[in-house]
Amino acid sequence: ATGIKVQFVRAADGPLNSRIAIEGRAGQKTWDLTVTTAVSQIPAQFLAQYEIPEAANLIPQARAADRRWYGSSANYNTPAYNTKLVRKEDLPTSYEGFIAKKEWKGRVAIDTGDQQWLAGMFQHYGEERGRKLIGDIITALDPVVHDGHLALARALGAGEYMVALNNFMNLTFNVQMNGAPTDVFVLDPVSVHVVQVGVSANAAHPNAARLAANFAVSRQAQAFSAAAGRIPVRADVTPTPPDALQRIAGRTLVSTAFGPEDDRKWKRTFDELFKRR
Repeated sequence: ATGIKVQFVRAADGPLNSRIAIEGRAGQKTWDLTVTTAVSQIPAQFLAQYEIPEAANLIPQARAADRRWYGSSANYNTPAYNTKLVRKEDLPTSYEGFIAKKEWKGRVAIDTGDQQWLAGMFQHYGEERGRKLIGDIITALDPVVHDGHLALARALGAGEYMVALNNFMNLTFNVQMNGAPTDVFVLDPVSVHVVQVGVSANAAHPNAARLAANFAVSRQAQAFSAAAGRIPVRADVTPTPPDALQRIAGRTLVSTAFGPEDDRKWKRTFDELFKRR
């Protein structure tokens, strides 16, 4: 959009954050801008506090209170199902309803990295009730722990599973739009965590980095993102499909942007519940 040339590095959140921390402690000016779901887990001293004009147009969940990151798209966590294997009228209307679906045992899956969803469940129900509910669901359904949200969405669409206990809503829609018989069904609560844009506190090009961050959350860039199948974080951009956000209207949204300690805590809790049976 600007003609400014960039060097682009792509990697998983963990390796990128580790690299940022190592280079930050060494005082190296090696990066200007980072865009991942885990910017909030980067130590605060490595992130600049900044303000951008387009921030006023973002949903509340896409603005960090300390101004160290802004959201560029949203991951809404919802269950999904294979429409050939499960009738819509047989879907539960609450998470408690999963416990009665014992005929689905062994045909339900969840992603191995769904600690944000778990944290949202505990925040919504309270820790004691939430832990018991999740434990009862696990006992009743024996869910498979699948590796990768997109892989899970594709496996559900292919009929490997009947239901995903949770997945990112936009990935279910992406697989659906490619012709697979799958759809979401929305239950309270809806955990939401955003893809975050952060600027290095030690950026070699701090002004260009802020301009890039502002562009990443602009209407133009959000339209690009929506066309690629991500859910925008602005009300003035139409998602794909157009009714995506209408599906969650009226539902309880729980924001789960973790710091590093919370991420480790919820990952341990998820593993204890789902992997040690």
